[in-house]
Amino acid sequence: MGKDTVGSLLVVIVDTNPVWWGKQCQRSQALLTQCLDSITVFCNSHLMLSTTNKLAVIASHTNQSKFLFPKQELSVQSSQLDKDDYSMAVEEESNDSLFGRISTPASEEKAASSDGRHELLLQVDDTIIEQLKNMILNGEQNKPMYLETMIAGALSMALCYIHRFEREHSVEGAYQTRILVIKAAADSASQYLPFMNAVFTAQKLNVLIDSCTLEKDSTLLQQASDITGGIYLKIPQPKALLQYLLWVFLADADVRVKLVLPPKGQVDYRAACFCHRNLIDIGYVCSVCLSIFCSFSPICSTCHATFKIVGLPAKSKKRRQVLK
Repeated sequence: MGKDTVGSLLVVIVDTNPVWWGKQCQRSQALLTQCLDSITVFCNSHLMLSTTNKLAVIASHTNQSKFLFPKQELSVQSSQLDKDDYSMAVEEESNDSLFGRISTPASEEKAASSDGRHELLLQVDDTIIEQLKNMILNGEQNKPMYLETMIAGALSMALCYIHRFEREHSVEGAYQTRILVIKAAADSASQYLPFMNAVFTAQKLNVLIDSCTLEKDSTLLQQASDITGGIYLKIPQPKALLQYLLWVFLADADVRVKLVLPPKGQVDYRAACFCHRNLIDIGYVCSVCLSIFCSFSPICSTCHATFKIVGLPAKSKKRRQVLK
């Protein structure tokens, strides 16, 4: 933490793609509950570094992005539950075994009084588990299922939260702000434009973007970390997630200079074309709106600018010299 800063604000984005986690559960390689325990321990460690440190956790799902912590307050709540809501609540209580926790009030009071944990840390753990459970069990009803993770939307939510936080706490002093993206699923080329817009916004706001991938390398996250000055790391083993989080991503930017961190690799700066959303090495760029295309088109599909096809120059006829 710098001398002129009051504390550190960390926003953690967790990839909760059910398709990817379901495949990992079938392979018995990595479970969502195990990775979630590692993430909560990492969040608690961040809060324990200083009493002025702040935390926010966002879940990036296939059809929505939701704050897991701090808990979003409902504006209007009904006084009585109908039969459908009551049956749904009973079903949620029966599915608590999926998350390895029992949500009865007696057990929670007993655990809170006997484990000796700090009240704030206990609130963080219980709120993250509760909000994630509600999102998974209730978020799939009447909503289409996609295979892509909405990382760009979660990143935009994180930047909006950081901007609002800085305005509300401007009197207290400056906070060091950074975003940690824990990604599981593969990249989606269709999110290239909104993702890069969010990355350049983070660069303008001096917000670091740290990236942690669990399976495959992410080209988008490599570019985001390199542009904003963050750290990109691919975890060799998802079971060792907690060790890598504490070693690489716990320290702030000022402290990282004194640590021995993994070296930076080569960043893949290939751009995605606007027509097919594929990563290309060589393409065509519109001179008006700077849109990128993998094949030539006389009309730009983005700004509808027209271009003239210039052919080869005509060969000039040589004049024959008339001999006198």
